[in-house]
Amino acid sequence: MMSKKVAIIGAGASGLTAIKSCLEEGLEPTCFERSTDIGGLWRFTHDIEEGRGSIYSSVATNTSKEMMSYSDFPMPNDFPVYPHHSKILEYLQLYTEHFNLRKHIQLNTEVCSVMKNSDFDTTGQWNIVTEKNGIKELATFDAVIVCSGHFSDPYLPLNSFPGIELFKGRYIHSRFYKTPENYLGKTVLIVGAGNSAGDIAAEISFTAKQVFLSTRQGTWIVSRISHNGFPIDMVLLRRWTTWLKNLLPFALSAKLNAKIFGRWFDHSNYGLEPKNRLKNPVVNDYLPCQILHGLIKVKPKIKEIKETSVIFEDNTETGRLDEIIFATGYNATFPFIDDPVMKLNENPVSMYKNVFPINLAKPTMAFLGLIQPLGSILPTTEIQARWAARVFKGIHV
Repeated sequence: MMSKKVAIIGAGASGLTAIKSCLEEGLEPTCFERSTDIGGLWRFTHDIEEGRGSIYSSVATNTSKEMMSYSDFPMPNDFPVYPHHSKILEYLQLYTEHFNLRKHIQLNTEVCSVMKNSDFDTTGQWNIVTEKNGIKELATFDAVIVCSGHFSDPYLPLNSFPGIELFKGRYIHSRFYKTPENYLGKTVLIVGAGNSAGDIAAEISFTAKQVFLSTRQGTWIVSRISHNGFPIDMVLLRRWTTWLKNLLPFALSAKLNAKIFGRWFDHSNYGLEPKNRLKNPVVNDYLPCQILHGLIKVKPKIKEIKETSVIFEDNTETGRLDEIIFATGYNATFPFIDDPVMKLNENPVSMYKNVFPINLAKPTMAFLGLIQPLGSILPTTEIQARWAARVFKGIHV
Protein backbone atom coordinates (compact mmCIF):
# COMPACT_ATOMS: atom_id res chain seq x y z
CA MET A 1 0.00 0.00 0.00
CA MET A 2 1.37 3.40 -0.97
CA SER A 3 1.98 6.03 1.70
CA LYS A 4 -0.57 8.80 1.89
CA LYS A 5 0.68 12.10 0.49
CA VAL A 6 0.23 15.09 2.78
CA ALA A 7 0.65 18.72 1.72
CA ILE A 8 1.87 21.05 4.47
CA ILE A 9 1.47 24.79 3.87
CA GLY A 10 4.12 26.83 5.65
CA ALA A 11 7.55 25.94 7.08
CA GLY A 12 7.36 27.83 10.34
CA ALA A 13 7.27 26.31 13.80
CA SER A 14 3.96 24.53 13.11
CA GLY A 15 4.91 23.31 9.65
CA LEU A 16 8.18 21.80 10.81
CA THR A 17 6.62 19.71 13.55
CA ALA A 18 3.87 18.71 11.09
CA ILE A 19 6.51 17.30 8.72
CA LYS A 20 8.09 15.33 11.54
CA SER A 21 4.75 13.99 12.80
CA CYS A 22 3.77 12.81 9.32
CA LEU A 23 7.09 11.03 8.87
CA GLU A 24 6.67 9.29 12.21
CA GLU A 25 3.32 7.91 11.06
CA GLY A 26 4.69 6.67 7.73
CA LEU A 27 3.05 9.42 5.68
CA GLU A 28 4.71 11.24 2.78
CA PRO A 29 4.82 14.99 3.54
CA THR A 30 5.61 17.81 1.14
CA CYS A 31 5.93 21.24 2.73
CA PHE A 32 5.43 24.38 0.62
CA GLU A 33 7.05 27.60 1.87
CA ARG A 34 6.52 30.80 -0.11
CA SER A 35 9.56 32.63 1.29
CA THR A 36 13.29 31.99 0.96
CA ASP A 37 13.82 29.97 4.14
CA ILE A 38 12.19 28.24 7.08
CA GLY A 39 11.19 29.88 10.35
CA GLY A 40 7.95 31.64 9.52
CA LEU A 41 7.15 34.35 12.05
CA TRP A 42 10.48 33.85 13.81
CA ARG A 43 12.60 34.76 10.79
CA PHE A 44 13.01 38.50 11.30
CA THR A 45 13.32 40.78 8.29
CA HIS A 46 13.36 44.57 8.14
CA ASP A 47 10.99 44.45 5.18
CA ILE A 48 7.39 43.30 5.38
CA GLU A 49 6.76 40.17 3.31
CA GLU A 50 3.26 39.59 1.99
CA GLY A 51 1.59 36.54 3.46
CA ARG A 52 4.14 36.10 6.26
CA GLY A 53 4.00 37.20 9.87
CA SER A 54 6.16 40.13 10.93
CA ILE A 55 7.94 40.74 14.24
CA TYR A 56 9.79 43.74 15.62
CA SER A 57 13.53 43.73 16.25
CA SER A 58 13.39 43.39 20.04
CA VAL A 59 10.98 40.46 20.26
CA ALA A 60 11.87 37.86 22.86
CA THR A 61 9.76 34.94 23.99
CA ASN A 62 7.25 35.35 26.79
CA THR A 63 7.46 31.67 27.64
CA SER A 64 10.59 30.07 29.07
CA LYS A 65 12.77 27.82 26.94
CA GLU A 66 11.91 24.72 28.99
CA MET A 67 8.19 25.27 28.43
CA MET A 68 8.61 26.34 24.80
CA SER A 69 10.67 23.44 23.48
CA TYR A 70 9.27 20.60 21.43
CA SER A 71 8.79 17.50 23.59
CA ASP A 72 11.70 15.50 22.17
CA PHE A 73 14.14 18.30 21.33
CA PRO A 74 15.08 20.60 24.25
CA MET A 75 16.68 23.95 23.54
CA PRO A 76 20.47 24.05 24.03
CA ASN A 77 21.72 24.61 27.58
CA ASP A 78 23.48 27.83 26.61
CA PHE A 79 20.24 29.45 25.41
CA PRO A 80 18.88 32.12 27.79
CA VAL A 81 15.73 31.39 29.78
CA TYR A 82 13.68 33.74 27.58
CA PRO A 83 15.36 33.63 24.15
CA HIS A 84 15.51 36.47 21.64
CA HIS A 85 13.75 35.78 18.33
CA SER A 86 17.10 35.06 16.67
CA LYS A 87 17.64 32.18 19.10
CA ILE A 88 14.23 30.71 18.31
CA LEU A 89 15.08 30.77 14.61
CA GLU A 90 18.36 29.05 15.42
CA TYR A 91 16.44 26.45 17.43
CA LEU A 92 14.07 25.77 14.53
CA GLN A 93 17.05 25.38 12.21
CA LEU A 94 18.66 22.90 14.63
CA TYR A 95 15.37 21.00 14.84
CA THR A 96 15.11 20.87 11.05
CA GLU A 97 18.63 19.55 10.59
CA HIS A 98 18.45 17.07 13.48
CA PHE A 99 15.34 15.38 12.11
CA ASN A 100 16.38 15.76 8.45
CA LEU A 101 13.30 17.74 7.46
CA ARG A 102 14.73 20.01 4.76
CA LYS A 103 14.46 17.46 1.98
CA HIS A 104 10.68 17.58 2.42
CA ILE A 105 10.47 21.40 2.07
CA GLN A 106 10.04 23.30 -1.20
CA LEU A 107 11.14 26.91 -0.66
CA ASN A 108 10.06 29.90 -2.78
CA THR A 109 6.90 27.99 -3.59
CA GLU A 110 3.54 29.66 -3.14
CA VAL A 111 0.32 27.72 -2.73
CA CYS A 112 -2.14 29.36 -5.12
CA SER A 113 -5.22 27.24 -4.51
CA VAL A 114 -6.47 24.26 -2.54
CA MET A 115 -9.59 22.61 -3.95
CA LYS A 116 -11.49 19.42 -3.27
CA ASN A 117 -10.94 16.67 -5.80
CA SER A 118 -14.00 15.73 -7.85
CA ASP A 119 -14.38 12.51 -5.82
CA PHE A 120 -13.61 14.15 -2.46
CA ASP A 121 -16.60 12.62 -0.67
CA THR A 122 -15.12 9.20 -1.42
CA THR A 123 -11.35 9.78 -1.34
CA GLY A 124 -10.96 12.96 0.71
CA GLN A 125 -8.29 14.11 -1.74
CA TRP A 126 -7.27 17.68 -2.54
CA ASN A 127 -5.97 19.34 -5.70
CA ILE A 128 -3.28 21.90 -4.96
CA VAL A 129 -1.86 24.45 -7.39
CA THR A 130 1.58 25.83 -6.51
CA GLU A 131 3.79 28.40 -8.22
CA LYS A 132 7.58 28.64 -8.26
CA ASN A 133 9.63 30.90 -10.53
CA GLY A 134 6.48 31.78 -12.46
CA ILE A 135 5.68 28.14 -13.23
CA LYS A 136 2.46 26.65 -11.87
CA GLU A 137 2.03 22.99 -11.03
CA LEU A 138 -1.00 20.91 -10.06
CA ALA A 139 -0.72 17.95 -7.71
CA THR A 140 -3.16 15.76 -5.80
CA PHE A 141 -2.74 15.02 -2.09
CA ASP A 142 -4.54 12.72 0.31
CA ALA A 143 -4.54 15.32 3.09
CA VAL A 144 -3.59 18.93 3.84
CA ILE A 145 -2.18 20.57 6.96
CA VAL A 146 -2.42 24.36 6.96
CA CYS A 147 0.42 25.95 8.93
CA SER A 148 0.41 29.41 7.38
CA GLY A 149 -0.36 31.15 10.68
CA HIS A 150 -2.71 34.02 11.38
CA PHE A 151 -0.38 36.99 11.82
CA SER A 152 -0.18 38.29 8.26
CA ASP A 153 -3.53 40.01 7.65
CA PRO A 154 -3.82 43.01 10.00
CA TYR A 155 -7.17 43.70 11.64
CA LEU A 156 -7.56 47.47 11.48
CA PRO A 157 -11.20 48.52 12.12
CA LEU A 158 -10.81 52.20 11.26
CA ASN A 159 -14.59 52.66 11.25
CA SER A 160 -14.49 52.08 15.01
CA PHE A 161 -12.41 55.23 15.50
CA PRO A 162 -14.51 58.33 14.69
CA GLY A 163 -12.48 61.07 13.05
CA ILE A 164 -9.53 58.94 11.94
CA GLU A 165 -9.83 60.43 8.44
CA LEU A 166 -9.12 63.88 9.94
CA PHE A 167 -5.91 62.89 11.70
CA LYS A 168 -2.92 64.73 10.24
CA GLY A 169 -0.30 62.59 11.90
CA ARG A 170 0.86 59.13 10.86
CA TYR A 171 -0.87 55.90 11.83
CA ILE A 172 0.14 52.28 11.25
CA HIS A 173 -0.77 48.78 12.33
CA SER A 174 1.69 47.19 14.76
CA ARG A 175 2.63 44.71 12.01
CA PHE A 176 4.69 47.51 10.45
CA TYR A 177 6.57 48.46 13.63
CA LYS A 178 10.22 47.36 13.70
CA THR A 179 12.41 49.62 15.89
CA PRO A 180 11.87 52.61 18.25
CA GLU A 181 14.28 55.11 16.62
CA ASN A 182 11.59 56.76 14.50
CA TYR A 183 9.68 57.79 17.63
CA LEU A 184 12.42 59.84 19.27
CA GLY A 185 10.89 62.90 20.96
CA LYS A 186 7.38 62.18 19.65
CA THR A 187 4.02 61.80 21.35
CA VAL A 188 2.58 58.41 20.43
CA LEU A 189 -0.69 56.59 21.10
CA ILE A 190 -0.78 52.78 21.20
CA VAL A 191 -4.24 51.27 20.73
CA GLY A 192 -4.67 47.82 22.25
CA ALA A 193 -3.58 45.89 25.32
CA GLY A 194 -2.10 42.64 24.04
CA ASN A 195 1.51 41.50 24.13
CA SER A 196 2.48 43.56 21.07
CA ALA A 197 0.84 46.71 22.45
CA GLY A 198 2.64 46.31 25.77
CA ASP A 199 6.00 45.59 24.16
CA ILE A 200 5.83 48.51 21.75
CA ALA A 201 4.54 50.97 24.34
CA ALA A 202 7.28 50.05 26.79
CA GLU A 203 10.03 50.09 24.17
CA ILE A 204 9.27 53.44 22.58
CA SER A 205 8.61 55.07 25.98
CA PHE A 206 12.40 55.14 26.50
CA THR A 207 12.84 57.45 23.50
CA ALA A 208 9.45 59.12 22.91
CA LYS A 209 8.34 62.34 24.56
CA GLN A 210 5.10 60.72 25.80
CA VAL A 211 3.28 57.45 25.19
CA PHE A 212 -0.44 56.86 25.67
CA LEU A 213 -1.89 53.34 25.88
CA SER A 214 -5.60 53.05 25.09
CA THR A 215 -7.41 49.90 26.23
CA ARG A 216 -11.12 49.13 26.12
CA GLN A 217 -11.10 46.07 28.35
CA GLY A 218 -7.93 46.30 30.43
CA THR A 219 -5.54 43.40 30.95
CA TRP A 220 -3.51 41.53 33.53
CA ILE A 221 0.24 42.08 33.32
CA VAL A 222 2.79 39.66 34.73
CA SER A 223 6.57 39.70 34.77
CA ARG A 224 8.60 36.93 33.18
CA ILE A 225 10.01 36.16 36.63
CA SER A 226 7.71 35.02 39.43
CA HIS A 227 7.93 36.25 43.01
CA ASN A 228 10.06 33.23 43.97
CA GLY A 229 12.52 33.66 41.10
CA PHE A 230 11.26 30.96 38.75
CA PRO A 231 10.01 31.69 35.23
CA ILE A 232 6.38 32.74 35.55
CA ASP A 233 5.04 30.04 33.24
CA MET A 234 6.64 27.31 35.34
CA VAL A 235 4.70 28.63 38.32
CA LEU A 236 1.33 29.33 36.67
CA LEU A 237 1.07 26.41 34.24
CA ARG A 238 0.75 23.48 36.60
CA ARG A 239 -1.67 20.57 36.71
CA TRP A 240 -3.14 21.52 40.07
CA THR A 241 -3.85 25.14 39.09
CA THR A 242 -5.60 24.01 35.91
CA TRP A 243 -7.58 21.42 37.86
CA LEU A 244 -8.55 24.02 40.46
CA LYS A 245 -9.68 26.60 37.89
CA ASN A 246 -11.81 24.02 36.09
CA LEU A 247 -13.34 22.91 39.37
CA LEU A 248 -14.21 26.33 40.77
CA PRO A 249 -17.34 28.27 39.75
CA PHE A 250 -16.83 31.30 37.52
CA ALA A 251 -16.86 33.92 40.29
CA LEU A 252 -14.32 32.10 42.44
CA SER A 253 -12.09 31.33 39.47
CA ALA A 254 -12.11 35.03 38.52
CA LYS A 255 -11.25 35.95 42.10
CA LEU A 256 -8.36 33.47 42.07
CA ASN A 257 -7.09 35.01 38.82
CA ALA A 258 -7.17 38.47 40.38
CA LYS A 259 -5.25 37.24 43.41
CA ILE A 260 -2.58 35.49 41.34
CA PHE A 261 -2.07 38.24 38.76
CA GLY A 262 -2.40 41.03 41.32
CA ARG A 263 0.66 39.92 43.29
CA TRP A 264 3.04 42.11 41.31
CA PHE A 265 1.03 45.33 41.50
CA ASP A 266 -2.51 46.64 41.94
CA HIS A 267 -3.84 46.82 38.38
CA SER A 268 -6.71 49.12 39.35
CA ASN A 269 -4.20 51.83 40.33
CA TYR A 270 -2.88 51.79 36.77
CA GLY A 271 -6.24 51.69 35.00
CA LEU A 272 -5.47 48.19 33.78
CA GLU A 273 -7.71 45.83 35.76
CA PRO A 274 -9.58 43.84 33.10
CA LYS A 275 -13.36 43.73 32.95
CA ASN A 276 -13.05 40.00 32.29
CA ARG A 277 -11.00 38.71 35.21
CA LEU A 278 -10.45 35.36 33.48
CA LYS A 279 -8.57 37.03 30.64
CA ASN A 280 -5.13 35.61 29.85
CA PRO A 281 -2.30 37.88 31.03
CA VAL A 282 0.15 39.99 29.04
CA VAL A 283 3.80 39.27 29.83
CA ASN A 284 5.85 42.46 30.19
CA ASP A 285 8.68 43.38 32.54
CA TYR A 286 8.81 47.14 31.91
CA LEU A 287 5.26 48.40 31.40
CA PRO A 288 4.29 49.02 35.06
CA CYS A 289 7.56 50.85 35.77
CA GLN A 290 7.17 53.09 32.74
CA ILE A 291 3.60 53.87 33.79
CA LEU A 292 4.83 54.70 37.29
CA HIS A 293 7.45 57.04 35.80
CA GLY A 294 4.71 58.80 33.84
CA LEU A 295 6.29 57.89 30.52
CA ILE A 296 3.21 55.82 29.64
CA LYS A 297 -0.30 57.02 30.45
CA VAL A 298 -3.08 54.42 30.39
CA LYS A 299 -6.31 55.66 28.85
CA PRO A 300 -9.77 54.15 28.19
CA LYS A 301 -11.46 53.64 24.82
CA ILE A 302 -11.06 56.32 22.14
CA LYS A 303 -14.05 58.65 21.86
CA GLU A 304 -12.92 60.85 18.99
CA ILE A 305 -9.86 61.46 16.84
CA LYS A 306 -9.17 65.06 15.87
CA GLU A 307 -6.63 66.56 13.48
CA THR A 308 -3.77 66.65 16.00
CA SER A 309 -5.10 64.91 19.12
CA VAL A 310 -7.32 62.15 20.49
CA ILE A 311 -10.14 62.41 23.04
CA PHE A 312 -10.90 59.40 25.24
CA GLU A 313 -14.15 58.25 26.84
CA ASP A 314 -13.21 59.91 30.13
CA ASN A 315 -12.98 63.19 28.16
CA THR A 316 -9.23 63.52 28.67
CA GLU A 317 -7.15 64.46 25.64
CA THR A 318 -3.65 63.63 24.45
CA GLY A 319 -2.61 67.12 23.46
CA ARG A 320 -0.62 67.33 20.23
CA LEU A 321 -0.20 63.78 18.93
CA ASP A 322 2.34 62.72 16.32
CA GLU A 323 1.58 59.05 15.65
CA ILE A 324 -0.89 56.25 16.37
CA ILE A 325 0.04 52.57 16.40
CA PHE A 326 -2.94 50.21 16.21
CA ALA A 327 -2.08 46.93 17.95
CA THR A 328 -5.53 45.60 17.15
CA GLY A 329 -4.71 42.04 16.15
CA TYR A 330 -5.09 40.01 12.97
CA ASN A 331 -7.65 38.29 10.79
CA ALA A 332 -7.39 34.55 10.24
CA THR A 333 -7.58 34.36 6.45
CA PHE A 334 -6.77 31.62 3.97
CA PRO A 335 -7.13 33.08 0.46
CA PHE A 336 -5.69 29.97 -1.18
CA ILE A 337 -8.59 27.77 -0.03
CA ASP A 338 -11.32 28.00 -2.65
CA ASP A 339 -14.18 26.12 -1.01
CA PRO A 340 -16.73 28.72 0.18
CA VAL A 341 -18.73 26.09 2.05
CA MET A 342 -15.96 25.80 4.64
CA LYS A 343 -16.24 29.50 5.54
CA LEU A 344 -12.61 29.61 6.56
CA ASN A 345 -12.34 33.34 6.08
CA GLU A 346 -14.85 34.05 8.84
CA ASN A 347 -13.77 34.95 12.35
CA PRO A 348 -13.89 32.93 14.46
CA VAL A 349 -13.21 29.91 12.26
CA SER A 350 -15.36 26.89 13.20
CA MET A 351 -13.07 23.95 13.96
CA TYR A 352 -13.45 20.68 15.84
CA LYS A 353 -10.99 20.93 18.74
CA ASN A 354 -9.53 23.99 16.95
CA VAL A 355 -7.96 21.73 14.31
CA PHE A 356 -10.45 20.12 11.89
CA PRO A 357 -13.07 22.04 9.84
CA ILE A 358 -16.44 20.78 11.01
CA ASN A 359 -18.26 20.45 7.70
CA LEU A 360 -16.04 18.22 5.56
CA ALA A 361 -17.20 14.80 4.38
CA LYS A 362 -13.71 13.47 5.11
CA PRO A 363 -11.38 14.75 7.89
CA THR A 364 -8.43 15.26 5.55
CA MET A 365 -7.67 18.90 6.29
CA ALA A 366 -6.17 20.18 9.54
CA PHE A 367 -5.15 23.61 10.79
CA LEU A 368 -2.36 24.11 13.30
CA GLY A 369 -1.89 27.06 15.62
CA LEU A 370 -5.27 28.78 15.28
CA ILE A 371 -5.44 29.19 19.04
CA GLN A 372 -4.15 31.48 21.76
CA PRO A 373 -3.03 29.10 24.50
CA LEU A 374 -2.02 30.16 27.98
CA GLY A 375 1.55 29.07 27.34
CA SER A 376 3.77 28.31 24.38
CA ILE A 377 2.45 27.65 20.90
CA LEU A 378 5.28 25.26 19.88
CA PRO A 379 4.42 22.23 22.05
CA THR A 380 0.74 22.97 21.48
CA THR A 381 1.03 22.70 17.70
CA GLU A 382 3.25 19.65 18.14
CA ILE A 383 0.37 17.85 19.86
CA GLN A 384 -2.03 19.07 17.17
CA ALA A 385 0.31 17.79 14.45
CA ARG A 386 0.59 14.35 16.05
CA TRP A 387 -3.17 14.08 16.28
CA ALA A 388 -3.70 15.21 12.68
CA ALA A 389 -1.13 12.74 11.37
CA ARG A 390 -2.78 9.87 13.23
CA VAL A 391 -6.20 10.87 11.92
CA PHE A 392 -4.85 10.94 8.36
CA LYS A 393 -3.29 7.53 8.90
CA GLY A 394 -6.62 6.17 10.11
CA ILE A 395 -5.60 5.46 13.70
CA HIS A 396 -7.81 8.15 15.25
CA VAL A 397 -11.16 9.43 14.03
